[in-house]
Amino acid sequence: MVKTHPMWNNFPSIQRLLLECLELIIEKTTIENKEIEQTVINMIESQGKLLRPAYFLLFSQLGNATQEAHKKIIAAAASTEVLHLATLIHDDIIDESSMRRGSETVQSKHGKDVAVYTGDLLISVYFDLLADATDSVDIIKLNTQSMKRVLMGEINQMTNVYNTDITYTDYLKSIKGKTAQLFELSCYEGAYLGQCDPEIIEKSRSIGQNIGIAFQMLDDILDYTQTPESLSKPVLNDVKQGIYTLPLILGLEANKEAFLPLLNKGEDLTDSDLAALVSLLHENHCIERARAIAQTYIETALTSIDKLPSHPEKDVLYSLTKTLLTRDY
Repeated sequence: MVKTHPMWNNFPSIQRLLLECLELIIEKTTIENKEIEQTVINMIESQGKLLRPAYFLLFSQLGNATQEAHKKIIAAAASTEVLHLATLIHDDIIDESSMRRGSETVQSKHGKDVAVYTGDLLISVYFDLLADATDSVDIIKLNTQSMKRVLMGEINQMTNVYNTDITYTDYLKSIKGKTAQLFELSCYEGAYLGQCDPEIIEKSRSIGQNIGIAFQMLDDILDYTQTPESLSKPVLNDVKQGIYTLPLILGLEANKEAFLPLLNKGEDLTDSDLAALVSLLHENHCIERARAIAQTYIETALTSIDKLPSHPEKDVLYSLTKTLLTRDY
């Protein structure tokens, strides 16, 4: 029996809808090749937090959609998680990651061929779900544009690999695509298909973007502050692969000379080098400064949520967003 992450036990109304999403995804991924089918099921059962469909559903609940629209809303919400899962599989192939959410990655366990086919299957399922959800050309265009922006975010990140001159602006451009775009899509599409008032639909984009930016910033901070056991995935992989995220960018801006001798080693960074790098980040207060920047985006999102019309799910939306600032996994 499929389950959601334990965090949703505190939000039973959304938990019920998320379970419907997961059951629909499993139904849509039933194919003759049982190895790939089981691979998708295993990913679902690894209990990701399902934040993107959750935000979709929360915004949809703020609207005036009829009960007849329920199945379409579930299909659209499920599509956001399927697209997210596909991007994770492809990211793990590129990064050659061995662990994800405490489990062996698809490419590590089954090989890159199976991983590519699984990711491609999920993209086809994504469009299948989207077709079940809407016949609106505008929504289909919105989704294809979002896919392109996610891809461009990844390309922008790749362009700056091992670039010690990378700026905060470069970093922000990348994460607005690769991470924030799916949060923005989820919030906006949920509000739109949920037939929310124009005021809510208008605000949903910026709320989703600010949440997504903060989420990625916090994820990048955790990479320098947590252990593989606490995160259920390897840490410090980004810097070893030349991907310089917010804490390190702040360090380079503050004291480039101190960081360059380590970063100039490129792929040859040792464990002791990485430990020295983390120490430098703390010495230059980069972690605290990065967390403060992330907090501004969360607070902007919370302020916008607070101004939405009164609704029971608005309180859930506010509480969920606030917890992102204090997460340690």
